[in-house]
Amino acid sequence: MDEATRASIAATVSTALAEDVGSGDVTAQLIPLGRSARAELTCREDAVLCGRAWAEEVYRQIDPQVMLHWSYDEGARIAAGTAICRLEGPARAMLTGERCAMNFLQTLSGTATAAARYVEVVSGTGAAILDTRKTLPGLRLAQKYAARCGGASNHRVGLFDAILIKENHIFAAGSITAAVTAARHLDAAVPLEVEVEDLAGASEAIAAGARSLLLDNFTLEMLREAVALRDRDAPETTLEASGGVSLDTVRAIAETGVDFISVGGITKHLQAVDLSMRFELSA
Repeated sequence: MDEATRASIAATVSTALAEDVGSGDVTAQLIPLGRSARAELTCREDAVLCGRAWAEEVYRQIDPQVMLHWSYDEGARIAAGTAICRLEGPARAMLTGERCAMNFLQTLSGTATAAARYVEVVSGTGAAILDTRKTLPGLRLAQKYAARCGGASNHRVGLFDAILIKENHIFAAGSITAAVTAARHLDAAVPLEVEVEDLAGASEAIAAGARSLLLDNFTLEMLREAVALRDRDAPETTLEASGGVSLDTVRAIAETGVDFISVGGITKHLQAVDLSMRFELSA
């Protein structure tokens, strides 16, 4: 894990602890100072484990004497009822960090689990699942990491690392051709993608020099026609399908021959994984 990622985790955890612990955990003061404890963290449903580094950072910031002993690696598939971690250390610190650590683990495991479901459904088609920028505020990097743990690939991180020309950009520029022409005068190293809403738009974008298209809310037939257009006129162009994607529809979309399918629901329609932590006081 690089230093930038570690710094991001530390900052995110610090914010979470500030809103939860505030000036201090008054309930934890019921536990005698110096009392040690052990605890077991159990996953109550089938899931993909994600968020270990965030949970560890929670306890590092509260009290580094709390030790976490993981039974599974990040990205592992966990069966319901499985113990995934044992904790030991000062009881007060363990109780104070419980909710924050669980929040990160259940949220990121939920994201990874959702991604894994989509990846599994399109297996064998050649299409890759992408995440989007539709993430929980403040958890962009964390959720994109979780999407990778589930087997998906990351789309752009933000507005700074790729150009995505969308409907309003095209309207403001005057046309797809004008928007693409302007974009090509910017940094050539920055990826360029154009969102189109019909086959005419796809054809114009290809003619303008765009080599990555986002096909917005295309029907299955339109997707097949776009693939045929690409194969005929610009075989090097990549096609990304977006809009109306669910577990029920994603396989059929993948079978049209598109290269990527972006799924906002991986990060925005979040269902947290059900986790449980049970404490056992030590002598």
